[in-house]
Amino acid sequence: MDHKKFRQIRILYADDDHEERALAKESFAECRLANKVFFVENGHELLDYLLHEGRFNAHNAPRPDLILLDLNMPKRRGSAHSKK
Repeated sequence: MDHKKFRQIRILYADDDHEERALAKESFAECRLANKVFFVENGHELLDYLLHEGRFNAHNAPRPDLILLDLNMPKRRGSAHSKK
């Protein structure tokens, strides 16, 4: 398979559960995922990441190609973000 035809994507993983984030990190490492994965812990961080506010800026929070979103997070439910 010619890997030159594929491009890496940026994945944003949003989940308030530390154990779920740890499991996701472990799973990504086990399958040797070549894509860059960024993690946020709640709805406010998710919005800050996407809007480059707070501790996030264009350098450390690139636009994600894919968002994996927990729909039941505190501090703004994930479903509220899917409308934005």
